[in-house]
Amino acid sequence: MFFWKYVETYLDKKIRPHQSMENLPLFVLPMVLLPGEIQELRVFEPRYKQMLDDCLLDGNNFGLVRSDFLSQVNHWDGPMEFGCEAEILHHETKGSNHFIQIIGRRRFTISKSHEPALPPFSHPSMSKFGEEDGIYPDLETLLMEIPEDHESSKLYISGDVEFIEPTEGMDESQQWELGEIVRTILRRVGIILKVDDETFTNWIESSPIMDLIDEKPDAIFAVSGMLLGDLDIRQEILEAKDVEEVMVLLHEELEKFSEEE
Repeated sequence: MFFWKYVETYLDKKIRPHQSMENLPLFVLPMVLLPGEIQELRVFEPRYKQMLDDCLLDGNNFGLVRSDFLSQVNHWDGPMEFGCEAEILHHETKGSNHFIQIIGRRRFTISKSHEPALPPFSHPSMSKFGEEDGIYPDLETLLMEIPEDHESSKLYISGDVEFIEPTEGMDESQQWELGEIVRTILRRVGIILKVDDETFTNWIESSPIMDLIDEKPDAIFAVSGMLLGDLDIRQEILEAKDVEEVMVLLHEELEKFSEEE
């Protein structure tokens, strides 16, 4: 069984088209970002403040990857294999917090993770920085704690990533199929909210989610992002090989939704 799983994983990596390798700062969270999806983040940890400064200074994107507590990187929760490149659309600072609006761009796989210079504050070596009421030490103080022999001064995880070639966009029949999935889900929401038929029809046709259904490669991911909140299914969609596989996953979720009624 293990052998065939290994073969399947090996062939999957060979068949799935990749672009060139690149190093990306990684924002590792219990969250999944999909291509074309817009999300907002609050940045307050010193490691991610440093990462944000680096990205804004150089005008670079970062990778958002779901955390994997079984994969430790210098005692931090490490990243899962698949992630999504994030472009910063807007940034503002309020007090000691940074707020950013991001949009998902290219999907990627991580070939190698590079560990941050320091472990988390929960590690015994960092006990003197005991976090109190969400107050963290400043970046300059932490940088002084980095061992002289450490190869990097970065407090965040980075990764050597291979970008996955964009999937082909949906054809007209697939766009219609996705539209029907969206209507079915929203119709059931309307029933729960006791929305009358006329109001529902106007609501669904004017819904922003319907405007996302087109031939662009990111469209099916952006729509899935608006429909689905479960992290496991979002991760499966992020890792999907093509539009057909995403459609299968969406239909499976639709069936589950029907069974719960």
